[in-house]
Amino acid sequence: MERVLPEIIETARLRLRPPIDADAEIIFSAYAQDAAVCRYMIWSTHDSVEITRRFIAECHEAWKDGARLPYVITLRDSRDPIGMIEARMQNTTVDVGYVLARPRWGNGLMPEAIQALATAALSHHSIFRVQAFCDVENIASQRALEKAGFLREGRLERYMVHPNLSPDPRPCFMYARCR
Repeated sequence: MERVLPEIIETARLRLRPPIDADAEIIFSAYAQDAAVCRYMIWSTHDSVEITRRFIAECHEAWKDGARLPYVITLRDSRDPIGMIEARMQNTTVDVGYVLARPRWGNGLMPEAIQALATAALSHHSIFRVQAFCDVENIASQRALEKAGFLREGRLERYMVHPNLSPDPRPCFMYARCR
């Protein structure tokens, strides 16, 4: 599979890079076990750093396969993860998911990361659409996508399970940026 996105994406303040084994402890302590951060995630909070280590191992495999490209988000002047953003390849579309440590909320970092990934994806000749879904109650995610230039395209009822909220599928908004 041809890689659509570069291994490293940089912005004025951020660096997006593949995860490394040493990231597990920082990710666990920074946000993976934080119930507030994980509230709207499609995965459950991590009960131990071992779960985060297994997740990082899955990320390594995903990079080899190329169908998913999970990036660690760091500040440009640091190696420590402050969040993650993942690109999931779907033919001519890239589906995006993301998470950011709570101390970094409200500083415009996630819109910057989303915009950078979307711009990189849409610059590739085979990608025409970058999309993301978020729970209808996740106002912060809606604002991040809008600030990154995404448009809300619709509401999907009973669409996605957010296990930290409910075992049942919840309504989500679909956002996209196209070229």
